[in-house]
Amino acid sequence: MDDTIRRKILNLLHQNPEISQRELAEKLGISLGKVNYCLKSVIQKGWVKVNNFRNSQNKTAYSYILTPGGIELKARLTIDYIRIKMQEYEDIKKELEELVEDAKNQQIEIDELIEFESV
Repeated sequence: MDDTIRRKILNLLHQNPEISQRELAEKLGISLGKVNYCLKSVIQKGWVKVNNFRNSQNKTAYSYILTPGGIELKARLTIDYIRIKMQEYEDIKKELEELVEDAKNQQIEIDELIEFESV
């Protein structure tokens, strides 16, 4: 499981501990089987604790609680994600500035060409 999926799962579980695996799959855009695999992984690593409870429809359901280690991991993954996105933003900003400068230079060249042709 990659850090993006791990971060998203931990965030969703933190926001809604009683979320179903089906809801997780829908929100993450991944298969139910992959959600099950990912949940088993975060539980096995001690980042999430699972509790059984009965919901109003009398079906067995689970509550997923982040452990202190899970909360720490969620924070670290979020910080890493923010750093990556900030770098991507800076890269895009620089590229856009270069494109604008190129467009300005091309316009100057076009203006000079038009001026030359009218002579």
